[in-house]
Amino acid sequence: MWSYKVCNCFTIEFKVTEAEPPSDVKEAFRKYSGDGIHMTADQLRRFLEECHGGDEDAVPISDAERILEQILHKRHHLEKSINRKSLSIEDFHHFLFNTELNPPIRSQVRQDMKAPLSHYYIYTGHNSYLTGNQIRSNCSAIPIIKALKRGVRVIELDLWPNSKKNNVHVLHGGTFTSPVKLMECLKAIKQYAFVASPYPVIITLEDHLTSDLQAKVAQMLTETFGPMLFHPESENLEELATPEDLKYRILISTKPPKEYLEAKDVKCSSSQKSQVFYVDDDDDAWIRDKSFKSGSDMSDRDVEIEDLLKGKKSSSSPVYKQLIAIHAGKPKNGLKHALIVEKGKVKRLSLAEQALEKAAVNHGQDVVRFTQQNILRIYPKGTRITSSNYKPLIGWLHGAQMVAFNMQGYGKSLWLMHGMFRANGNCGYVKKPDFLMSCGSKNELFNPKEKLQPKTSLKVKIYMGDGWHLDFKKTHFDKYSPPDFYTKIGIAGASVDKIIKRTKTKEDNWTPVWNEEFTFPLAVPELALLRIEVYDYNMLEKDNFAGQICLPVSELRPGIRAVPLCNYKGDQYTSTRLLMRFEFV
Repeated sequence: MWSYKVCNCFTIEFKVTEAEPPSDVKEAFRKYSGDGIHMTADQLRRFLEECHGGDEDAVPISDAERILEQILHKRHHLEKSINRKSLSIEDFHHFLFNTELNPPIRSQVRQDMKAPLSHYYIYTGHNSYLTGNQIRSNCSAIPIIKALKRGVRVIELDLWPNSKKNNVHVLHGGTFTSPVKLMECLKAIKQYAFVASPYPVIITLEDHLTSDLQAKVAQMLTETFGPMLFHPESENLEELATPEDLKYRILISTKPPKEYLEAKDVKCSSSQKSQVFYVDDDDDAWIRDKSFKSGSDMSDRDVEIEDLLKGKKSSSSPVYKQLIAIHAGKPKNGLKHALIVEKGKVKRLSLAEQALEKAAVNHGQDVVRFTQQNILRIYPKGTRITSSNYKPLIGWLHGAQMVAFNMQGYGKSLWLMHGMFRANGNCGYVKKPDFLMSCGSKNELFNPKEKLQPKTSLKVKIYMGDGWHLDFKKTHFDKYSPPDFYTKIGIAGASVDKIIKRTKTKEDNWTPVWNEEFTFPLAVPELALLRIEVYDYNMLEKDNFAGQICLPVSELRPGIRAVPLCNYKGDQYTSTRLLMRFEFV
């Protein structure tokens, strides 16, 4: 019983009760238990095979016995002895509402991992060393560690000379971000690279170094990673290796040093030299006047640009160049030319989010063709100084493997990124749909702009929610009463599939029961993400956030499932969850 004091005058008491099993759960229990009172391990096995369906054919009796034992031990552990070997209706409901025993998607790697890297979406970070915004936050190895623990497989490091030009710092050039030593970042990557996944980690380097410092970086990489570091057999790869072959390996991707120097060899007027002090190879140009500069780092970059403008090019480090597994570059001679697929040569192309949007309009199928063999990396536009993110689906629909996100930023776009890479056991690599990797029956490439007809429909029923009273204080949502919860359910994916629906609001209840069903027609189910967001309704102010999760539709397990909810940052709550049913019709 929880008490709420209203206007310091009187007290209202609300009882936090456990909601009874939904009618569908009762019906399933009656059907498979036989007597409607007890469900044995064999009866539970039959339920798992027949009612949950899909990929759970031929469930071993040992699995059912293990589940039964775990449920009985958890629910009746205070009893001196547990003589019975069957579940009651309450035990059965507890099993279905358990996110560990009955999750909505599998936790195992289930896709073919023996195709070239270009056949996969890869969990990719942007400016992975930043702790906050793009202008003034600290640079640190901590966000790199957090990203790797979450399953991110591509870490980006911007390399700059320190003030004495005898060591290498990692920082966001042309800003007030404080640097971190490169070696700290490399040690963190080595220690945490394969905590969440055994599949390869790719380090993308934004290199602003002299040849002697490039040689120093090559030495650091070699000594730190040792045999983990992948050495390409030749400079021009005809095809990328597979995630399976590259297990527990570190790959380097950057521009070859010669290309870097050529990109810096720009012609500026004297007035431009006084204003433009840094043009990032990958990000949008940061154009600032001298008043924006701070410290010796800024003057070093001015000197570097001046030296390059005067033609003081030094020969690049041959060892450094030999470590580059995936050669990178930016569009030259126009985007149409950059998207030409060269026979026997694999490369990585980087585009800003707004450049991709234009390419999608003017060269959509060229982008799809390019990504069948090559790597396309998309990065946030330079004006996202708060480390916000963009909509990732446009990149995925065109086959872009590396949709780079600010993992330290928060918001709905990042929730979609989290959702995408929950697929395939959260290993950081998700196989691209077949239609993006081959031509159709008429030998035509997939056209992302084409309006497609639905292939299937996803039917979702949301029964109830629980656990907020365990994860939140009683006055977190409302000082004077329990929360008024409602749920938004929708699809993110191809434009034809996008839709959002919502349940009714359940007033003054910590354990809301909705029992509402929704149907979502899907034209591109392979790339559809199910969005689920719960809010506390507030009549006078903005509704309070109460949990969210995003799930890949292609991996949803049919049947009644326990769906965990996460906080705004994407971390899973301890107890808060929903009971839902998924069905493809």
